[in-house]
Amino acid sequence: MRLAELQAQVAPGSLLTSATALSVYSYDGALDRARPEAVLIARTVEDVRRAVVWCAENKVPFIARGAGTNLSGGCIPLKGGLVISLARLNRILSIDASARTACVEPGVVNLDLQKEAEKIGLFYAPDPASFRVSTLGGNAAENAGGPRCLKYGVTTNHILAVEAVMPDGTSAHFSLSDEGPELLSLMIGAEGTLGVMTKLWVKLTPLPEDTRTILAGFASIDAAVACVSAIIASGVVPRCLEAMDRPTVESVEAGRPLGYPKDPAILLIELDGARADCERDVAEVERLCRESAATTVRAATDAAERERLWEGRRGAYAALARLAPNVLVEDGVVPRDKLPDIVRRIQEISAKHQVKAYLLFHAGDGNIHPNIAYDERDASETARVKAAGHEMLQACVELGGSLSGEHGIGLDKRDAMAWLFSNETLKLFHRVKDSIDPHHLANPDKLFPIPGSKPGPGFVRPPAGAPSEYAALLIDKVRSSPAGSFFRIRGASTRRADASASGAVELLTTGLGRISDLDKRNYTLTVETG
Repeated sequence: MRLAELQAQVAPGSLLTSATALSVYSYDGALDRARPEAVLIARTVEDVRRAVVWCAENKVPFIARGAGTNLSGGCIPLKGGLVISLARLNRILSIDASARTACVEPGVVNLDLQKEAEKIGLFYAPDPASFRVSTLGGNAAENAGGPRCLKYGVTTNHILAVEAVMPDGTSAHFSLSDEGPELLSLMIGAEGTLGVMTKLWVKLTPLPEDTRTILAGFASIDAAVACVSAIIASGVVPRCLEAMDRPTVESVEAGRPLGYPKDPAILLIELDGARADCERDVAEVERLCRESAATTVRAATDAAERERLWEGRRGAYAALARLAPNVLVEDGVVPRDKLPDIVRRIQEISAKHQVKAYLLFHAGDGNIHPNIAYDERDASETARVKAAGHEMLQACVELGGSLSGEHGIGLDKRDAMAWLFSNETLKLFHRVKDSIDPHHLANPDKLFPIPGSKPGPGFVRPPAGAPSEYAALLIDKVRSSPAGSFFRIRGASTRRADASASGAVELLTTGLGRISDLDKRNYTLTVETG
C-alpha cells in the first residue's frame, strides 16, 4: 500500500503500522484473527472521509472499528487493508431535552450517553451487555439489543438519522423523514459493509418514575418459560425478562456471592413506569411466579439491591471467563414457546461434542445465549466448540427462529445465512452490496456467504405457507413483465403519490387482505400488506 499518500493527509501519529499496533487490531470478541496492514486513529470526520477516498482510489479494503467488543468476527480485517478506528470520535454533540434527541459521534460509549441523558431526566433505551465499553457506532452497525429491548426495542428503533461516508468517499445523510425509499434501515445492522457512520441522531426516552426488580427461582427451565408466557399473556410488559440456568448461576456465585437461589433456572424480571402501575404489576408478577411453581420470589427493596441482582447477570460473561481462557458466546433466537425445545437441543448438542454450555437468555423475546468456555490452544477442543456452536444456531433456525438477536452475523455466521435465506434472497443482498460498494472494499466478505462457497446443509428454515391466490397473481405479473419494466405499487390511494412513470406496470395491493397467521402462543400476527 502507498501509505505515504495517506500519512500526508492525516495528523502525525494517526497512522499506525507497528507490529504491536497491528496485533491489537487483529481481533475482536470472537474466535478469529486477521492482521490489517495499517490502522488509522481517526480524530475528525474529515480523517474518515480522506481515508475512505484513499482506499477507493487505491482499491484497499477498509473496516470501521469502535471498541472491538463484537462477538461474531465483524471487526476482523479479513483482507488486511486499513482499519479505521472511530474511538476518538467520541463527542456528544448535542442533547435536545424538549425534542428528546441527541446527536453523537460514533465513538461515544453507550454508558457515557446514558449518564448525560440521565442528568436531564432522560435515558437511551438500548443497553447491550457491553454498554459500559461498547460504542454507539458499533451498536448501530450490529443493531444491538440488550435486556431492555423486550419493552423498548433494539437499536434501530432509536436511530432517527445518520451521516455516513460511503465506500466511494462521498458523504450521505439518511433519515426516517426522507422522501422516497427509507434507506436508514439499510445502514443499521449492515456491520459496516455499506459505509462508515460518522454521526448519529438518536431518540431519548423519559426516565420512568419507578423501577422494580424481582428475582424468581424455578425447579426447571420449562417452569421458568411457562412463567414467562404467563407474564406476557397477563398484559404486563416488563422492561426486562432475563433467565439463567444453574451452571451459569454457580459460576457467578463462585466469583462473587450475590445470594442467587440454587434452582435449575432463575428469572430476573424488571418493571418500570408510574409508581402506582409498578406496584400493581409487581403484585401481579409475584402472583404469576408463585402460580408457576416458583420456589423463590424476591423483590428488591431499594436501588442498591436492584443493582446487586443485576450485577450477576451483567457479570456472567466475566464469571465464565474465569473457567477457561476463551468463551464462545452464541446468539440465536427462537419463538418464545420453543425455548424448552432449544434448551433440550443445546443440551443434546453439547453432549454430542463433549462441551459444556452455560445458558443465559432474554426470555421475553426468545433470544438465547449458549456460552461455552474453552481453551483455543487445544485445537481439538476448539474444533468441537465451533461445531457445537454452529449446530446450536442451526437448531434455532429449524425451530422457526433466527441466527442472531443482537450480536450480528460478521464472519462467524456468514455461511449460515444460507440456512435462513433462499438463493434468490441472497442474490438480492449481493446486488445491494454491489450497487453501493462495487469493489467490495467496505468490510469485505462479511454478512453473506461468499459466492461459490458451500455453506453446509443449505436452506433449513421451516417453509412459509403458500402465497394467497391474489399474491400468486401479482408474482406472476412481475415475472411475466419484460426485462427492464418499471412497476408502480399502489394500495388504497390514501397517500398522495407521484405520478406513474410512463408505461409503468401497476401492482395493486388492495387484494392482499389475508390474515395468514395468528400465533396466540407468541402473541404475533402475520398479515398481507393490503
